[in-house]
Amino acid sequence: MKFFLRALVVLAMMLLTSVAFAQNANLPGVAVNFGQGTNLVDTMEVLLLFTVLTLAPAIIILCTSFTRIVVVLSFMRQALGTQNMPPNQLLIGFALFLSIFVMMPTGKSLYYNTIVPYQAKQIDATQALKGLETDLRLFMNKHVRKADIGLFFDVTGESAPEDINAVPIHYLIPAFINSELKTAFQIGFLLYIPFIVLDMVVASVLMAMGMMMLPPMLVSMPFKLLLFVLVDGWQLVTGAILRSFNT
Repeated sequence: MKFFLRALVVLAMMLLTSVAFAQNANLPGVAVNFGQGTNLVDTMEVLLLFTVLTLAPAIIILCTSFTRIVVVLSFMRQALGTQNMPPNQLLIGFALFLSIFVMMPTGKSLYYNTIVPYQAKQIDATQALKGLETDLRLFMNKHVRKADIGLFFDVTGESAPEDINAVPIHYLIPAFINSELKTAFQIGFLLYIPFIVLDMVVASVLMAMGMMMLPPMLVSMPFKLLLFVLVDGWQLVTGAILRSFNT
């Protein structure tokens, strides 16, 4: 590690020396430009844009409806006991498109109030980022719990503001994630109940028949799938997820 750091220092010194020599000697055919003629504001806007693009996956996962949806779908698969069926790629893709459906009003507001004015040079990058925060804040304010916001203020010892719009964004995002996880686990608990009852019935029947060596999960699996198909389970689960964002 020390050898690597020393090599970097030596390489940096060589580059600096060569640049200084070329600038002082004014060699023909050698042009050294340190950014003259470029707009520093445009450079910072590009830097902010790439920063937002880098954080885009985290924003999609943590600041939208994606967290609740993907957790509920994972609980649904575990309750069925089908292990890796549906596969993770399918569940994540399904959760992503359901998130697009839920976030469509927020996306339209973001597009017409932030992206279009930014492309028309009516606002700068800083105002565009502020508009992005405002639209996401409206969605998170609707679904976050006051108790989760109060938790972070209690930890820091600060007094919570009376207006939710005055809550700092670094307080609001973890509180929103906590609220989404709690809601997703509540829905997952309700999803587990009918399948647990079915497992208990199958296990009781097998014990009554003296077939204790036969795993109950092996017998209950076809009945779970049959029950899920008869009640149109995916439609019920999808409807429950989507309606949970309207409450």
